[in-house]
Amino acid sequence: MLWVILHPSMTHESLGFLPCFLSENDPRPAREQFNRNYIGGWRPLKGFTLGADGTLCYPGDSPLLPLAETRLRGEVIRLYECEWVVIIQPDGSVEVSLMD
Repeated sequence: MLWVILHPSMTHESLGFLPCFLSENDPRPAREQFNRNYIGGWRPLKGFTLGADGTLCYPGDSPLLPLAETRLRGEVIRLYECEWVVIIQPDGSVEVSLMD
């Protein structure tokens, strides 16, 4: 899978093991692949929203910038500052989990 770097401070090396947790050959959605392949599992947290500019927002916290992005079929997967990972579904729904 191709990861697109979105922020000048980001490198492909900074993605760490994140790309290894997803496979286009696996028919399961991203959340299920992360849950199976990442030792901490996929544990979505509520209260996050995405700004029109792609920033990840949580009430009371500073907005976080997207660092990198990939696609798995119709899903968009983004890595944000502080190791937050976002899965955006084709219908616009969003799940956010910490994957540090």
